[in-house]
Amino acid sequence: MIRVGNLSAICTYIKKYSMHLKRLEIKKNIQKTDDKNLSFRVFDLGTASLQDYLKPHKKDHFCIILVESGTSKVHIEDKIYLLNSGKIAVIFPDQIHFLSNLSTDLTGKIILFEEVLFCSDILKNELSAYNVNLSAHLNCTALSSLEFEQVLPIIKNIQDIYNAPSLVKKEQARFYIKIFLLGLIESIHGQHPVLHHDAQGPNQQTYIDFKKLLNHHYKSERTVQYYASKLAISTKKLNALNKNYSGETAINAIHNRILIEIKRQLLFTDLSHKEIAFDLGFSSPSALNKFVKAKLKETPTDLQNGLAQIYTA
Repeated sequence: MIRVGNLSAICTYIKKYSMHLKRLEIKKNIQKTDDKNLSFRVFDLGTASLQDYLKPHKKDHFCIILVESGTSKVHIEDKIYLLNSGKIAVIFPDQIHFLSNLSTDLTGKIILFEEVLFCSDILKNELSAYNVNLSAHLNCTALSSLEFEQVLPIIKNIQDIYNAPSLVKKEQARFYIKIFLLGLIESIHGQHPVLHHDAQGPNQQTYIDFKKLLNHHYKSERTVQYYASKLAISTKKLNALNKNYSGETAINAIHNRILIEIKRQLLFTDLSHKEIAFDLGFSSPSALNKFVKAKLKETPTDLQNGLAQIYTA
């Protein structure tokens, strides 16, 4: 755990690592000869392979952290989750994260895999209803004792194949990883009411299309009218879809996406508030200040200091 004496030092610590933020690549994670031809890796928690995970970083691949015993904290963006027995964290590519407060009795597994294995075709087609805010729900999942016991043999099969792969076994591993992920998705489907809506048909796809558009254009487009016109629906319809699937209005969805990026830049870049304001499409630093105060009742400086405290807790 990192202990820093004051807010200024905390911010300096975060800036230090953000300026040299590593982006770990799975193809460069070579522990044995076979790894050059594998799209996944499996490691035990608590080994030397965790050293790079103790500082803020990104990955170009998915990472699953499964805890069998002991505890650890996983910091993902501006959130902190406590991992203990029965909990699983799925970290998506390019999410900034690191581990802290690892207990001495920590045991479990880490599975790394390329994006192509993440059931992408299935989620886009047969299971599109599940693909709503999926990363937020999968960042930390608590399984029941029965569910967790059912998962462990699957993980063992994946690790056994990783340790002694063959052409056929590599294909088996891909299926095991998909079975594991689909089980997690089914589990969170029961835990998050937002996923219970009957999403068959165009309405749910329109909502997903809105989220995709928002992720691409939030820096330059801030009006509900823009997104509604791109989707060829009315602003009233877009608001209704958002209320149905996320419980918030379309304008709040737009504002919250901007807030997420403000938090990321305050934490993980060395940009000034002026530079952040212009990068995110604000007319001036005072406009950024006004936006943050209106949404969060605090200044960007207050927000930055608060995030620094939380992130190094």
